Amino acid sequence: MIKMPKLPKINVSPRTKNIIEWGYCILIAIVLALLIRYYIGTPTIVRQPSMYPTLADGQRLILNRWVRTVGSELNRGDIITFEAPSRPDIPLDAVSWNEPVAIYDYEPRNVFGRFSYYVLEFGKKSYIKRVIALPGEHIRIEEGRVYIDGSLLDEPYLPRETFTEGGTFRDITVPEGHVFVMGDNREHSTDSRNFGAVPLDRVESRVWIRFWPFGGFGGVR
Repeated sequence: MIKMPKLPKINVSPRTKNIIEWGYCILIAIVLALLIRYYIGTPTIVRQPSMYPTLADGQRLILNRWVRTVGSELNRGDIITFEAPSRPDIPLDAVSWNEPVAIYDYEPRNVFGRFSYYVLEFGKKSYIKRVIALPGEHIRIEEGRVYIDGSLLDEPYLPRETFTEGGTFRDITVPEGHVFVMGDNREHSTDSRNFGAVPLDRVESRVWIRFWPFGGFGGVR
């Protein structure tokens, strides 16, 4: 029978032991916070005027990221956040009409870069818009109105006098795996009219709750 050599005991002072235990607790808390933020939900602040009057600059929201985690289907009228395209405005002469979609030409080069960009979201810009047309639907913007598959779209969330200007992508069929999005503040929104349909794999979350200001607390539609 072979006897294993006894390892020398390491004497750790109570103070050092406390520091190590606190370090473990802090590390676990950070990991849990990142997991919850990426997979379940996270708070955010509205920093764009494009969804006014539905959402105003400075309002606080809770985003539902579970829809991305489980791949839930999006519905027309959903307010979502997504990674901002690399080119927010595509001119007519640069459009590929076979693929009228937003361009994303940035991809982190290594694991740390992907973690920093997609999880920590360092250097990442996101847009918040409303889903207007779904995969496979034909959208046409004409005379200030929006038509889906030839039928006028009812948009009760817009002020009555809203006039929807067309853009580069004013008459397209939304490719599979994409959605067409617009801001409610049609005159001051850079959206799918400018950059094309958004890939579903770039969608980050669905807006869930507005919690500030307290007077507007509740679900967002």
